[in-house]
Amino acid sequence: MERAVGRGALGSRLSGKTAIITGAGSMHGMGAATARLFAREGASVIVTDLDEAGAAAVAASITQEGGIASSRSQDVRQEEGWQELAADVLKRFGHIDILVNNAGIYHAAYVSDTPVAMLDRLFEINLRGAFLGCQAVIPRMRANGGGSIVNISSIAALTGVHRSAAYAATKGAVRALTKSVALDEAPYGIRCNSVHPGTIETPMVGQLLQGDPAAIDAAIAPIPLGRLGRPEDVANMSLFLASQEASYVTGAEFVVDGGLTIA
Repeated sequence: MERAVGRGALGSRLSGKTAIITGAGSMHGMGAATARLFAREGASVIVTDLDEAGAAAVAASITQEGGIASSRSQDVRQEEGWQELAADVLKRFGHIDILVNNAGIYHAAYVSDTPVAMLDRLFEINLRGAFLGCQAVIPRMRANGGGSIVNISSIAALTGVHRSAAYAATKGAVRALTKSVALDEAPYGIRCNSVHPGTIETPMVGQLLQGDPAAIDAAIAPIPLGRLGRPEDVANMSLFLASQEASYVTGAEFVVDGGLTIA
C-alpha cells in the first residue's frame, strides 16, 4: 500500500530527482535521516520499510517540513515486490534517479553459535535485498540515461568484528556487489558506491547498548573522534554520492566511523 503526501522543497542539490530509500521506517534510523535530507534537497522520496506504519510516519514527517514523500510497505527479499515498486515509481514520476539500499539487520554471535537459519536471513535481507533493488532499478536508470545507487554496507566488511562473522560476510558481499555493479553500469551513466558506517546512534545500536552508560563508554572509547556517529552523518555521505557533486565517483567505498577502523 502506498500513501502519497504533500509538496515542497528547501534545497536544490537533488532538485527534480526521484529517490527510493529502503529500510527507512524507523524515525531515528539512518534511512529516515537520509529520506529527510534528500527531501530537503529537492528529491521526491519513496520511503519503504517492512513496517508500513513506520514508513508512513517518516513520510508524513517529511511532508510536514514541506518535502515530497510517499510511503510503501516492502519486503526487500521479494523479487516481485521490487519489480512492482520500480514500475509504480516509474509510472508516477517518469524516472528513477536514486536508490539507497539501506534495509538491513544485525545478529551478534560467534560462528559456532549462529543458526544456519539466521545466516540465511542475514543474506536474504542484507545481500539479496540490495541485489534485487539493483536489478529492479538498473533497467529504468539505463533508459533514463543514468542514476546513482548507494549501498549501505558496514565497517564489518572492511575489518574483523567480534561476534559478527555472519553479519560481516553479508556486508562484505554488499561491498563486492557494489564494485561489480559500478563496473558493469558505468557505460550507462549509473554510479554505484558503498557507505560503511561504524557505530551509529540508531535504534538497532541502542538495543545492543541498552542505555548502559558503561557499554556506551566502551563503544566510544576506541573511536578517535570521541563520539558515536549520528544517522545524519551517514545521510550526509549518501547525499554527496547521490548528487552531481559525485558525478566522477563510482565503485568506491566511504567509511563513516569517526576513525574507528584506523585506530
